[in-house]
Amino acid sequence: MTGDSLRGGFTALRLEEREDRLHVVLDRPAVRNAIDATMVEELHTVCGHLERAPKILILSGTEVNGKGVFASGADIAQLRERRRDDALQGINSRIFDRIHKLPMPVIAAIDGYALGGGAELAYAADFRIATPHLRIGQPETNLGIIAAAGGLWRLKELVGEPVALDILLAGRVLDADEALALHLVTELHEPSALVGAAHELADRIALQDPLAVRISKRVFAAPPSAHPHIDELAQAVLFESQAKSDRMQAFLDRRKTSPDQQK
Repeated sequence: MTGDSLRGGFTALRLEEREDRLHVVLDRPAVRNAIDATMVEELHTVCGHLERAPKILILSGTEVNGKGVFASGADIAQLRERRRDDALQGINSRIFDRIHKLPMPVIAAIDGYALGGGAELAYAADFRIATPHLRIGQPETNLGIIAAAGGLWRLKELVGEPVALDILLAGRVLDADEALALHLVTELHEPSALVGAAHELADRIALQDPLAVRISKRVFAAPPSAHPHIDELAQAVLFESQAKSDRMQAFLDRRKTSPDQQK
């Protein structure tokens, strides 16, 4: 762990920190991991830590009555009491946006239900992997509200406008096979293997140069009008890095030792 490692005091989350990653488990099983004010506050604490000490973030749910649940949505008991000023604060949208903009990649490992705010949290990740038990959707209009924490704009970017409208306006809930076919998730694993698969993905990311990963993530998110200028500026920064020199020299050394080896 780094000197800036997280300490105890979390009640809605469980954390496991390593040198290159942080695994955060949503842990409110009594309410199927509903996202409440405490969980939001604790996720802000996690983001502050990862903004100061960038690491890969893995998000996963917990088991409820023998079945996995990522997050069943926002806490309806709290949501019912919110009024106009609460909506204007963007309580959930701001934390999901902060998660999406973290310096290093975010992996959502989704088992079971990811509904409402739980689905929007998953959309905020850079990678989504799941189990065959996945059920993901936006039930907000059935509750008299909208998917205001990313669903109304991130979802159409991820699955296309026709499917997004079916989910957002007609209550369609995607199962695992549908989500995989739409590339909303990229891998399916049995529940017992899901977290391991997330760590395997994190291992692959960790093999890359961390600065190149951070800059790639930032440039990838830039608006079309920023390209190619932002790409050239980012490359100029990386061309001066010691890691670029060291990694390219290692590549050339390997090729010299084994001409058939290209990586």
